[in-house]
Amino acid sequence: MKQAGANPGWVRRLASLAIACAAVGCDGGGASTADLVWGVHGTKAGWLHKPRVAAFDDEDHLYLADLTDRIQVFDRDGNYLRGWRTPDFNVDGPSGLTVDRHGRLLVADTHFYRVLVYDAKGGLLLQIGDGVQGTTPGRFGYPTDVVIDRAGNFYVSEYGENDRIQVFSPEGRWLRQWGGHGYEPGEFLRPRAMAIDADDRIYVADSCNHRIQVFDVDGKLLRMWGTRGAGPGEMSYPYDLSLAPDGSLIVCEYGNSRVQKFSREGKSLATWGGPGRRPGELYNPWALAVDSRGVVSVIDSNNHRVQRFRL
Repeated sequence: MKQAGANPGWVRRLASLAIACAAVGCDGGGASTADLVWGVHGTKAGWLHKPRVAAFDDEDHLYLADLTDRIQVFDRDGNYLRGWRTPDFNVDGPSGLTVDRHGRLLVADTHFYRVLVYDAKGGLLLQIGDGVQGTTPGRFGYPTDVVIDRAGNFYVSEYGENDRIQVFSPEGRWLRQWGGHGYEPGEFLRPRAMAIDADDRIYVADSCNHRIQVFDVDGKLLRMWGTRGAGPGEMSYPYDLSLAPDGSLIVCEYGNSRVQKFSREGKSLATWGGPGRRPGELYNPWALAVDSRGVVSVIDSNNHRVQRFRL
């Protein structure tokens, strides 16, 4: 593993020695090996303690949050740039990060029942939610992720008693909601993460239903796919998802310790990863992020590191 500030080329050579540990693609996806493995377990600046969420900005800077309630920023090769702490400390930390089209960092501050909006340097711009847990409109159970549409409205997923998506105006005013706790189409069991495309279609990782659901901005269900399992097209606790520049959807599976690539219609194109601690293997990954080159950085949470894969 690479300590912050070390030579990324050294890590690439380490990863290349582990080709035998590579993930195996399916459905014509081919084999994929980690071309970069970085991270040092700890709480110092630039080190990682069970990282759980991540997002790239338009300069390919990677924002990471871990269980120390820190938000740290790295370049795409794992070199530490800067960091800050969220206003309050909780041992579980934020569950969702998104860099929006305005360059703001949207944070689902899960166990403080709110959404925090920061500028790129860590200046707090806006808070959505009053920090009190609740089921009424505008209050949150446990918010997990945030995205915005072309009009600047915020979409916030949450679990707990609510298992819903709430929509807020650009100023943070409550507009509407949909979902509810359940197994039926349009319902959720712990919606963990979201992604939104250029046409404002919202992709939701419905983690405990082991499926992906796709909605329009009004909450109309457009399509869904997935069932629990380890085969191609199946999933086990999809915890994160991201849209790639080639139009595909990349899904991080906590339960299968792998990553799966889908078409936007739900066809499985490839898988890679698998349980383990060697380069190319994953240990209950929580998240991933795709950079401008279409390269996937997987947040290998229980290995306290990041692994980078090329599609």
